[in-house]
Amino acid sequence: MPQKTNAARLLDQMGIRYELREYAVDPDDLAAETVAAKIGLPAEQVFKTLVARGDRHGHCMAVIPGDQELDLKALAAISGERKIQLVPVKELQGLTGYIRGGVTALAAKRDFPVFVDETIELFDVISVSAGIRGLQILLAPVDYLRATKGQTAPLGQPKKSA
Repeated sequence: MPQKTNAARLLDQMGIRYELREYAVDPDDLAAETVAAKIGLPAEQVFKTLVARGDRHGHCMAVIPGDQELDLKALAAISGERKIQLVPVKELQGLTGYIRGGVTALAAKRDFPVFVDETIELFDVISVSAGIRGLQILLAPVDYLRATKGQTAPLGQPKKSA
């Protein structure tokens, strides 16, 4: 049985149904596409949580499909910032209580504004990190939005080819 994380406990408190799905972690490959393949879902259904810092309102979280990258201009517009940038990895744990590969908007150390790519509404079930590497939470998008007080907006964009 997978361990209960703070994220799972929050969902329990809210009476939200979910499934925990474990996977083997490769610390050298924390990509959402890799996680998606390991848990048997398409990458666009596995949402990754990014932490950003704006010049007006401070920190927020952006939740986007695993096969996309964040459109910083779109995030700035929806969050009311002039400039916004992703937080360096070394600051993640201090801000959220979570490490890279385990960041989730569920039960973070502080309540940050959460902005979620609008494609979340296309699915019956989505997957997000459960708060630790190697464990995902599968739940209904409407429940995720309620639990995170998430606001939807077009935030993702296709990844630029290398």
